[in-house]
Amino acid sequence: MSHANAVLTPRTKLRLARLIIDNGYSVAVAAKMFMVSPVTARKWAARYRTEGAPGMQDRSSRPHRVPHKTPEATKKRIVALRWRLRLGPAQIAGRLRLSPSTVHAVLARCGVNRLSHIDLVTGEPLRRYEHPYPESLIHVDVTKFGNVPDGGGHRYVGRQQATRIAAPARTSHAGRTIGR
Repeated sequence: MSHANAVLTPRTKLRLARLIIDNGYSVAVAAKMFMVSPVTARKWAARYRTEGAPGMQDRSSRPHRVPHKTPEATKKRIVALRWRLRLGPAQIAGRLRLSPSTVHAVLARCGVNRLSHIDLVTGEPLRRYEHPYPESLIHVDVTKFGNVPDGGGHRYVGRQQATRIAAPARTSHAGRTIGR
């Protein structure tokens, strides 16, 4: 959606079309006034003439029909092969005699384009936490397992590494360091 003062808003299209149709301005002059091409100005004027003010509203650029759309039965077979046999797009495409890019597009739309997104046991898509906005809170239950001293494990691990690093390195008779 465009902002209210943009050049190509429905309100501006209506003003341009009324200038041409109702006030009798030439297409070239009106186009120059609104800083659009004469072809665009002619298109808006013709739409205003046939549809009136409602015709000036923005329209979707989505096509009305897609003649080469993948049939639903084929989509179901692609997803079933992915879940049952864990095949990649190229293997599924070979079995179904389709393009690998078509198979990948179907898998991506269905949310199973990566095997890491599928549960290995059930074959169902993994459920993930989704938050409505960044920085939303999530409760994490932290339980201490093992022999980690009070105060955290970084101090304990740091002491262990410090004593290991502080040990002198052995050298061979040739002067090279042998392990630490």
